[in-house]
Amino acid sequence: MNGIGLTDTLGIDLGDKFSYVCVLSAGGKVSGRFKLRTTPQAFRTRFSSRPPSRAVIETGTHSPWASRVLEECGHETIVANARRVSLISKNTKKTDREDCELLARLGRADPVLLAPIRHRGKEAQCDLTVMRARSSAVRARTQLVNAARGLVKSIGMRLSGCSTATFAKQARKQLPEELAPSVGPLLDLIETLTVTIKAFDKQVLQLCEKHPATQHLQRVAGVGPIVSLAFVLTIEDPHRFKRSRQVGAYFGLVPRLDESGQSKPQLRITKAGDVDMRALLVTSAQYVLGPWGEDSDLRRWGLELAERGAKTGKKRAVVAVARRLAVLLHHLWKTGEVYDPLHLAGQRGEAEDPTKARPPRQRKSKTKSLQDPVPV
Repeated sequence: MNGIGLTDTLGIDLGDKFSYVCVLSAGGKVSGRFKLRTTPQAFRTRFSSRPPSRAVIETGTHSPWASRVLEECGHETIVANARRVSLISKNTKKTDREDCELLARLGRADPVLLAPIRHRGKEAQCDLTVMRARSSAVRARTQLVNAARGLVKSIGMRLSGCSTATFAKQARKQLPEELAPSVGPLLDLIETLTVTIKAFDKQVLQLCEKHPATQHLQRVAGVGPIVSLAFVLTIEDPHRFKRSRQVGAYFGLVPRLDESGQSKPQLRITKAGDVDMRALLVTSAQYVLGPWGEDSDLRRWGLELAERGAKTGKKRAVVAVARRLAVLLHHLWKTGEVYDPLHLAGQRGEAEDPTKARPPRQRKSKTKSLQDPVPV
């Protein structure tokens, strides 16, 4: 038996339109194969009538809702980390039929081999789509701005520097008349995206009110509504990690390990986990170490680390500060402690060092806006 009351193991290869299922009996023999449409309705209809089994799926676009539906139908669901299932990705005989059987056999042998993950709940997933959509709109606007600047440069002219939010307005004043038919429509798209991004910003602020923990995390310099909300929604439950140090590895901010005998090379970070969240943490780390970063234990530690490094000292320091920032945010969230930027310095009896940081830039408007460059 795979578990208490579980006799079968289901290996499910999730496809965009159809999913393939391999059923292994308690003895490890293939007792059935079938395919079904990759829709919640089809999954409920097919799996609700089956006895409780262990279902193994792989991370992907459909795995969040599929895992929830399978659990609702009473099945023990294991979501395999796709980065760890090399038997499937490197299989020379790769078909949907083979993939689902391999998943079933790995799940039957030892689920730990699959490095199972836990998907966030539906509510957090829906809230996080606001962040994902905003990031997509920002990236699209950046590409359009770069395209417009490049097209103008191609005829020997340049558009002056300005903020991305005001780019379309400023560019129209400088746009050569002969480029109006080609670049003008791009500026229209940029203006539309700017309006869309501002609408997303309002939704972000509303979601911050819905998740009070974000207000607590924003006490940390360099952490604004976007970073705090993304952090809370990505982790969802701070108690899923026994130690805050595990959060650094969760976001892929720890070095890879490839030790063999006496060889212990220094490798790059794993880059596992959420790509957008890792990028936001790095952005916050750059602010902490930048000219406008406020004096804090984190900033002092990062600057000292950068000074000790060689040519790549600053880059290494940014990643290290991003990792420590993630650990700090999780600790504050889990314990509810009030953030003290110079807690360690106070314990050592060190005075504030005005040369370590300048006062934060004053905003022109009293209203809270996400269009300000920092913090995010």
